[in-house]
Amino acid sequence: MKAISYARYGGPEVLELGEVDDPKVGPDSVLVKVRAAGVNPVDWKCREGYLDPVLPAVFPVVPGWDMAGVVVQPGPAVPEFAVGDEVIGYVRKDVLSQGTFAEYVAAPVRTLARKPRTLSFEEAAGLPLVGLTAYQVLHRVLGVERGETVLVHAAAGGVGSIAVQLAAHLGARVIGTASEHNHDFVRGLGGEPVSYGEGLAERVRGLAPEGLDAVFDTVGQDALKASVNLLAPDGRLASIADPGVVDLGGQYWFVRPDPQDLSRLSELADQGVLTVHVSQTFPLAQAAEAHRLNQEGRTRGKIVVTLPQ
Repeated sequence: MKAISYARYGGPEVLELGEVDDPKVGPDSVLVKVRAAGVNPVDWKCREGYLDPVLPAVFPVVPGWDMAGVVVQPGPAVPEFAVGDEVIGYVRKDVLSQGTFAEYVAAPVRTLARKPRTLSFEEAAGLPLVGLTAYQVLHRVLGVERGETVLVHAAAGGVGSIAVQLAAHLGARVIGTASEHNHDFVRGLGGEPVSYGEGLAERVRGLAPEGLDAVFDTVGQDALKASVNLLAPDGRLASIADPGVVDLGGQYWFVRPDPQDLSRLSELADQGVLTVHVSQTFPLAQAAEAHRLNQEGRTRGKIVVTLPQ
């Protein structure tokens, strides 16, 4: 099958389009014909070797964890899906090897859910990782409730844009940091935008003088440190970008596959609660350019790679 792969760690230039072996379908897996694959910061971090201590690579590595596609063959122990079912998946495995930037992927059933009917394949491919991250942090870590005030950093980004929508759906007041050109976008998601840069803490205090009930950090470092002093006495802090949050009294979270959570996100999309903004799509052959753009860190919503049908 055709796929993007890399035979060594490095920059976007190590990504090559070529033929790789077709994946084998285990008892608990589903062979999916990939229609689109979402691009995430973790993809280039894996490509450059930053996750090697916890996720060893079996070269050549096909990158990508997000996808939307059509079931071709369910494994013998998988009654949940049938040939022709449209699915989405956060297809993270225990090693880096067979990812989603390929014509086909063998996805463990624990990574899959039915595709939202109301989303295109491109939009659906951008939902799994960012959606699961936002959902799990808001529900499991921060426990956001109706009437609370929540700050979401990088509110126009992939995770942030979903977190704003989910928190607003929970009945929270949502303040979101974003560049000025993204303020209208954040408002459209249900958030109150504030600009980055000098004076951020003062701007947030002006909106929430009694303090924040929860902070969802997706940036780390200075943004995380500034957030601590904005919390109300019983405020909660979570970060997906900086493990140092633990030293500040908060919790660090690394998203995990969960078919129930993913199914709930699909339902929310079909109910009109969630939208996925796809800022740009690239054909599979231009996956390196998609990686470069994602690595710049200024994307509104999601970048998606599409596959020929």
